[in-house]
Amino acid sequence: MDVNVPDARPMPDTGALPAAAWRGRQHGWTLLLLAVAFGAVPAAIAATGSSYLAQIAITAMIFVILSASLNHVTGTAGLLSIGHAAFYGIGAYAAALLSTKLGLPFIVTLPAAGLIAALFGLLVALPTMRLVSIYFAVATLGIGEMIYVILLNWVDLTRGPMGIRGIPPVELFGWQADTLLSRYLVVAAIAVASLWVLHRLTHSYYGNALRALREDDQCADSMGVDVVRLKIESFVVATFFAGIAGALLAHTSAYIAPDNFRFMESILILAMVVVGGLGSLPGAVVGALFMIVLPEALRGIGDYRMIAVGVTMFLSILLLPKGMLTEGVALGFVRRAFARGWANVAGGKPVGWK
Repeated sequence: MDVNVPDARPMPDTGALPAAAWRGRQHGWTLLLLAVAFGAVPAAIAATGSSYLAQIAITAMIFVILSASLNHVTGTAGLLSIGHAAFYGIGAYAAALLSTKLGLPFIVTLPAAGLIAALFGLLVALPTMRLVSIYFAVATLGIGEMIYVILLNWVDLTRGPMGIRGIPPVELFGWQADTLLSRYLVVAAIAVASLWVLHRLTHSYYGNALRALREDDQCADSMGVDVVRLKIESFVVATFFAGIAGALLAHTSAYIAPDNFRFMESILILAMVVVGGLGSLPGAVVGALFMIVLPEALRGIGDYRMIAVGVTMFLSILLLPKGMLTEGVALGFVRRAFARGWANVAGGKPVGWK
């Protein structure tokens, strides 16, 4: 008996936007992000001449990278890491030591810091990836404290609590970013590039596999997903970008010390991810900006500002338990935008997100 099996089922009506409309919306969001990062903020810094404003903007961009990278492993892959600041510190010290002791330029120390942090992430991931839930979180806590103690006590290499001073500023092909505005522009460009890479990873078949193991790793394993390998890869990717953020801190502040990478920094980064929306890359960006800008905006109320920040965080979690910009909202937008891409593929076969 002959059975006719269609090559591909007809795509359901998803209510997708017309192609021109979704492309316009995508471009609109991208242009808005670029306009704020490279237009509004630099214009405000140039108009006011405020080094304080510039330093806040640089710090915000660095924490955007950290928050987005932690969201990749904790929000998307479901691995609760509370030692992220340790890899931030490894990247910062790697860049500082390579530039001050070996005289390597920024174009070398930046990727080297990311790779060294990723190598340490791999060494941590190999023995811990079979741990689940709170046990993995406690393991990362222990690793974070161990690395902090090493940075604090290995005086011959790290100068201990005195930290490392005189780290060269950002220099690219003979051009030196010797002003705060130029440093901000370099950090913002690297932050935007990092977000783009993480966005492409998150909204792909690979990102869907990460969400599958987050929801039920045993079920994902039974479906043929290599769970342990995916967990290791996601952890290494996250630590790579944490190392990049550390290198940016070292080269823009010219000074680092172990206190920059304590447990509280890890909790701050985790709070950014949770407040913004666990699993949502736009939420991680919003959470980082919120947690960096709000305490500075409330300096007018003096010592009460941290109380106000705590109350605001409490209310945001109470009223918005899934975050300011939830994963469902972020994924819904991407799926609406890409629905036309599913339907209009040459040959009629949907390919999903690329």
